[in-house]
Amino acid sequence: MDGQLDRRAELSEFLRTRRARLKPEEVGLPSFGRHRRVPGLRREELAQLAGMSVAYYTRLEQGIGRNVSAEVLDAIAGALRLSDAEHAHLLDLAKPKRQKRKSVARTQQVRVALLQLLETVDTVPAYVSGRRTDILAWNRMAASLFGDWGRLPVGERNWSRLVFLDPDYRDRFVDWEQKASDMVSWLRMDAGRHPDDPRLSALVGELSVKSEEFRRLWAEHDVKEKSHGVKRMRHPLVGDLTLSFETFRLVDDPDQSFVTYHAEPGSPSAEALRLLASWGTDAAAPSTLTERRA
Repeated sequence: MDGQLDRRAELSEFLRTRRARLKPEEVGLPSFGRHRRVPGLRREELAQLAGMSVAYYTRLEQGIGRNVSAEVLDAIAGALRLSDAEHAHLLDLAKPKRQKRKSVARTQQVRVALLQLLETVDTVPAYVSGRRTDILAWNRMAASLFGDWGRLPVGERNWSRLVFLDPDYRDRFVDWEQKASDMVSWLRMDAGRHPDDPRLSALVGELSVKSEEFRRLWAEHDVKEKSHGVKRMRHPLVGDLTLSFETFRLVDDPDQSFVTYHAEPGSPSAEALRLLASWGTDAAAPSTLTERRA
């Protein structure tokens, strides 16, 4: 890669894949059965649903449309039935905000107060994630649950690299396929916001070369925001755990998120977390609270 993602190509592929997943009958159009030559909606069908000319939509999907209005993008998002995250991604690709180059490459720093908060939240795994799914800081419980990130070189403290390139993480996540899909969807959102980030481009390039699964998922152009959910884990010492995660995006730095994992009170998973907390360094290699400055 040349240090940045091609925004026009990203827009073109995103629209094409969103159009391909919609069946005509889902939007009230005839399907013509076996005579259809393309999966999903045709360009002319989508243009009709969005209330615009076929030529105009075609130029947009080819990445050569200029000065497209928010109203037009809203109409396309409605016709494609985009989620809120997908709608935001479409806006990022089609109407990029002006960004200074130095803001993209600026050092990610975790505020001292957040580092102190991680130290006090000592009964649940918690960490701070940043751009490109980088792992910026974590507490002892996170190291006990996920492995000691402090032992990794700074450049390898990255969720996407770990999920796709570290065999241990295939075993640690019971639903590894879902975890992998989530990582790519989150990385896609970041790419839409910062396509000129050379580090992100390098990461995508490395994962595309080394992981067939990553290449397949990246080509699907799915996007989502990380919010909350449930993950099933398999820990080498305490066995299987079912944990809920919550993501708190920082108001003063939306590129950083504070993430926690917790178990239902009284559940076997809660007891497993209690054991991890009591074992401390016996559950993971010795680790102190660490800040990644990328």
